[in-house]
Amino acid sequence: MEKERVFVVVIGKDQKGIIARVSGLLFEQGANIEDVQQKVMDGTFVMTMLADITDSAAGSAGLRQALDELAAPLGLKVMVHNEAVIKAMHRV
Repeated sequence: MEKERVFVVVIGKDQKGIIARVSGLLFEQGANIEDVQQKVMDGTFVMTMLADITDSAAGSAGLRQALDELAAPLGLKVMVHNEAVIKAMHRV
């Protein structure tokens, strides 16, 4: 079985607990974080995670909805992109 992986991108004003909240939600959704990069640039928090959602009952749509609900009260923008789609877009 091939893994289903997504890129989770989080952008917004830097504040305490963003990584903990997002990673906790991914855990609760049955996702496994395989890679993460984060940086604060002039007060703006930017994070990209690669997560395996193969075992997530909610799938990418459910994960996206849960992340949107988490992000809204924190003033964050969250995007979820399927890895296979991204790779297909860049195939020459």
